[in-house]
Amino acid sequence: MKIYFAGSIRGGREDAELYLQIIEHLKKYGEVLTEHVGDKNLALLGENGVKDDYIHNRDLEWFLQSNVVVAEVTTPSLGVGYEIGRAVENQKRVLCLYRPQDGKRLSAMIAGSPDVTNAEYQTLDDAKKIIDDFFE
Repeated sequence: MKIYFAGSIRGGREDAELYLQIIEHLKKYGEVLTEHVGDKNLALLGENGVKDDYIHNRDLEWFLQSNVVVAEVTTPSLGVGYEIGRAVENQKRVLCLYRPQDGKRLSAMIAGSPDVTNAEYQTLDDAKKIIDDFFE
């Protein structure tokens, strides 16, 4: 199984450590093609010295190879939204993990999509259980 993990990069890197832990857990179920999303050394604005078209084409190639998309969507990200939309378009299974926050809500385009499995969680252990249930 090939897994495409999506998480905010240019939208904010506050959850980079969490992404890394989720990615490590996802490895129980297959190859995570986008491990770099959890790299704590990734610059706030993404990969230094790499052109946007290269990133788009590389990530799209990984995306097309993947069997499933798992996205952490707490930090809003245009790129993650794009990837989720493309996943739905390509009829891939999609799991979105979201930590509720006061004064913020998940986008209705994600929360209201019948083609996306949305799950709220509070702790990493909660997220791991949701992932386990999704893959079983």
